[in-house]
Amino acid sequence: MATETLTAAVLGLDQKGWLLLDAAVQAGCFQIKAVADQDPQRADKAAAKYKCEPYTDYRQLIVQNQLDCLLLATDTHAYGEHLKTAIKRKFNILKLAPPARNFEEACEYVQMAESEKIRFAVANPARFNPSYITAHELILQGHIEHIYLITAYCSASVTDRPSWYADPKLAGGGVLMHDCYQVIDQILWSFPVPQQVYALNTNGAPDKQQRLYLTEDTSVVSLRFTDALVGSITATRRNEVEPNETSLKIYGKDALLTVTEDLVTLTTPTGQENQRWQYGQDELDTMRRLLCGFARSITNPEEPSLITTAAEGLNNMAVLESAYLSSRTGFPEEPARILQLGRSPAGKATSV
Repeated sequence: MATETLTAAVLGLDQKGWLLLDAAVQAGCFQIKAVADQDPQRADKAAAKYKCEPYTDYRQLIVQNQLDCLLLATDTHAYGEHLKTAIKRKFNILKLAPPARNFEEACEYVQMAESEKIRFAVANPARFNPSYITAHELILQGHIEHIYLITAYCSASVTDRPSWYADPKLAGGGVLMHDCYQVIDQILWSFPVPQQVYALNTNGAPDKQQRLYLTEDTSVVSLRFTDALVGSITATRRNEVEPNETSLKIYGKDALLTVTEDLVTLTTPTGQENQRWQYGQDELDTMRRLLCGFARSITNPEEPSLITTAAEGLNNMAVLESAYLSSRTGFPEEPARILQLGRSPAGKATSV
């Protein structure tokens, strides 16, 4: 737990926002001073429960409060200028993934945060999930050697999604951006940024012309890390009321590592199971640990942290940007080139 309590506010009170708020209170690291949502009933309900000030105007909350931290669960398109105002007021930022609609936008936020010397972090609860922590440690400790293939699968439910998710200008992307960010972050946590990314994206629109104006519902992404290591990500949205499904497989010369949200297995090529780690999944507890980690990254910045840093977030966004660019050009794209464009001499993100 952090050595001091940080004043904080939560913007956005949908299901994920409520999870963030409940976890922040339980973490014991934060004093919640205010909450905001464009739905006044949501804001009033949260304020009454946690004895804080409700707002329906995000900007008003930011300019009327002096905070240590701003916890963002708002719609991706709804906070841009408000986030910039918060950074200028030197609020540390924790943003639920994704951090922005595209690499250029994310780069602008990161550079502003660096200029103001505040923390800009992206919340990936998977980094605090025992399954993914175990898998990361097994890879780092060399329990699976000569890795040559990484495969990931992500299946998400589309029920009760707001209409803006289908609009590329508002959402930035579809299933790959909003449902697979944590998978990309998890891969890049243990492996370098791929040299090349090639992607095929599609959606359920009836013709090619209409597909251009909707975000993708299905994506297949190929990753080339080196001549000896490649990977793939398959992502899809289902029109079903079923839990989201995510899995990751790491293939080594003499072992296979399989990871889900509650299970890790390490097996030999013959299929004989060698080791198995079973965990109970608790979203609230995982988010609570993430928020404690975020608080410690502010109060004890020299302490190692599992929090996704601003630089790691830009790596993730460069891979996403490469995938979306590749789906338009039909050719593999290089994340390193996008990252280099983001480090332009003027210190300003450059559009790709």
